[in-house]
Amino acid sequence: MSDFEFLPQASIGQYMPTGSILHRIEPRSKLIAFGVLILAITFSPTAAGISIGLLAALLGLIIAQVPLKFALKGLLYPLPFLIFIAILQVLFFPRADQAVLLSFGPVRITMESIWSGAMLIFRFVGLILTLSLMSYCISTSEMIHGLQKLLKPLNRIGIRSMDLVMVIQVSLRFLPFLAQSAERIAKAQASRGAEWGVRSRGLLARVRQVVPLIIPLFTTSLQRAETLALAMDARVYGYKEDRTSMFSYAFNWREVIFLFLILLIVLAIIFV
Repeated sequence: MSDFEFLPQASIGQYMPTGSILHRIEPRSKLIAFGVLILAITFSPTAAGISIGLLAALLGLIIAQVPLKFALKGLLYPLPFLIFIAILQVLFFPRADQAVLLSFGPVRITMESIWSGAMLIFRFVGLILTLSLMSYCISTSEMIHGLQKLLKPLNRIGIRSMDLVMVIQVSLRFLPFLAQSAERIAKAQASRGAEWGVRSRGLLARVRQVVPLIIPLFTTSLQRAETLALAMDARVYGYKEDRTSMFSYAFNWREVIFLFLILLIVLAIIFV
């Protein structure tokens, strides 16, 4: 049945309520901390800085009581795409002042371009793990509440923060929905005689198996979007500019310590 398991492949967007100390942090603090950490990993100029960010993400997964095997499994599926981008980086973006290791036609491979490609993969691994950790620790209601509070000043200049938050939230949670829908469609097609899971036929055969999923998956997504829109209308979404929350969140010493530790990690990533 592993050939039909698409949901574990979409690690980003899933929430895991383990009840850890990270889950109990106030939503705004978690959003600020993860946002700053993602920016630090993105703009870190050195491999040592990216390594610190990667170690921080792995340590966060352990503290959040998320199985490392499950989190690392989410790296396998974007890895071919990352390797392809890294190869393009190695082949077509050499430094002019570097010694050429290998040259064929207009393509020149230098040690700098190889290091740049490796850094690209390393950076994206850190970003994927950090984004996955953020989605594991922040539920839908927490993210809506936290983003709405953080973006509330935008209402003064005519930007409805509530609508912007809803777009972000729906986009983030859409990945697990697509994986779950693809899993159901694949099982339904296999039960009706479609060949599925034949790994020995190569990559082309796997692509041909995925193509019949596209149209029903697109139709299911449109139906889900229509149902979501009707549900929002039935609940009078958008009637008020500000929404109330069922739970009250407080900012206390635990959030202060958490943000201070994140600040130290970010400074280490940038200035190490």
